[in-house]
Amino acid sequence: MNNKTILWADDEIDLLKPHILFLKQKGYDVVTANNGHDAIEIAGEIHPDLIILDENMPGLTGLETLARIKQILPATPVIMITKSEEENIMDQAVGNKISDYLIKPVNPNQILISIKKHLHSASLVSEKATRDYREEFSRISSSIALCETVDDWMALYRRLVFWELELSATDTNMDEMLEMQKTEADSEFYKFVKRNYEQWVNNPERDFIMSPDIFKKRLFPLLDAGEKIFFILIDNFRLDQWAVIKPLLSELFTVDEELYCSILPTATQYARNAIFSGLMPERIAAMFPDLWVDEDAEEGKNLNESPLISTHFERYRRKCKFSYNKINDSAAGEKLLREFSNLETNNLNVVVLNFIDMLSHARTESRMIRELAQSNAAYRSITESWFRHSAAYDLFKAIAAKGYRVILTTDHGTIRVTNPIKVVGDKNTNTALRYKVGKSLTYNNRQVYEIKTPMRYGLPSPNVSSTYIFAGNRDFFAYPNNYNYYVQYYTDTFQHGGISMEEMLVPLVTLKAK
Repeated sequence: MNNKTILWADDEIDLLKPHILFLKQKGYDVVTANNGHDAIEIAGEIHPDLIILDENMPGLTGLETLARIKQILPATPVIMITKSEEENIMDQAVGNKISDYLIKPVNPNQILISIKKHLHSASLVSEKATRDYREEFSRISSSIALCETVDDWMALYRRLVFWELELSATDTNMDEMLEMQKTEADSEFYKFVKRNYEQWVNNPERDFIMSPDIFKKRLFPLLDAGEKIFFILIDNFRLDQWAVIKPLLSELFTVDEELYCSILPTATQYARNAIFSGLMPERIAAMFPDLWVDEDAEEGKNLNESPLISTHFERYRRKCKFSYNKINDSAAGEKLLREFSNLETNNLNVVVLNFIDMLSHARTESRMIRELAQSNAAYRSITESWFRHSAAYDLFKAIAAKGYRVILTTDHGTIRVTNPIKVVGDKNTNTALRYKVGKSLTYNNRQVYEIKTPMRYGLPSPNVSSTYIFAGNRDFFAYPNNYNYYVQYYTDTFQHGGISMEEMLVPLVTLKAK
């Protein structure tokens, strides 16, 4: 683990021989200097793995030496040791991106701990993550078999996402084991949904939140309390993606985080309209036929979201002044920020952010984007980078500065698909890859979740004999025509509409400004 070279500069270096001997016994090569000029010269020659600097050296001080070394070796960790506890010296050291700051007298173990933290933390964290996940593996496997409620599945999914983030941040060989467990869990979750979905959608007293419940159970109570609310929906937003932007928002807000269960199909036309209307899709189509758009219609499927919100408030006889904004690009986000003062007159401001949805589509269609987001970890990284540098983050900052409350959620998540399933439909069959609806579908019913009586499941019937089928696990539907091209094109893309934890168990977060 060691065999690392350390440069130690101190004008009293001879007095530190016991410390240097201790480090050498631990396997480090220690090169010494007794002034700043020599330290800079040696650093440029040998490129040490870590540098220890005394702050109070004659000639060039430790801080001056630090500044010059940083120009030569900006990434090399530097530990500064000083007798001074003056705050301005600490501030200058931190400003120069010091790695650690130790106050004399220091003992050898203090220095060793600091060295390990900066030279070996990655390998130590990887070793511990590997050990911990090996121990957790059997417990997770047992939990998969024992899940009996939606809450059980939510808890399990949180654990799997936790380990996915932990292992992706370290250099371990556990990724394949975790992927195997996720696949096993999604397979069992698929069976669980098939057994219970009809009961869920027909039980208004269910003990967990589904898409139509969000306004009633989370938004209305805050409005009743006189809060000004921003309801922000990020399309295609999974739990692991929420995890990577959570640290940024935690600096601005206190976070109350939960999961809810998206309805089927886990697609914008159904799930998002259910959120905004407070109704299952079949009721939207029956009560507001002018606001429901059938699958075979050419017009956009999510053009009536603002009117659906209005119907929701009218149905509950609520008066609420609200705005609705859909942000498809940075220009629209910046425009909304410029007009932020106009939003402050509303009780509710609904904002839909479409970046992640556009990213998933671009990843399917663009080879370059597929390379950039080739894995779940890369997909998360792009999400975090987008958010950090986006007008969306600035919007959250503006909301926090005014002390307003935020409900942050999504309509559904996505899953990376790998396994094609053949299905045949007529020309009116929809083009989605994770669900199909049509009147003459041909498929293997053992490979899908089929709904032949849509009304019982809260779904509209475009035709008298319409059937819905849903893919589970990592399956996607492919037509026999041009089958090989179709399969190659869509394998390993992020899709939604079907049944998986990633698509159905999604974040519902309440943020309160600090």
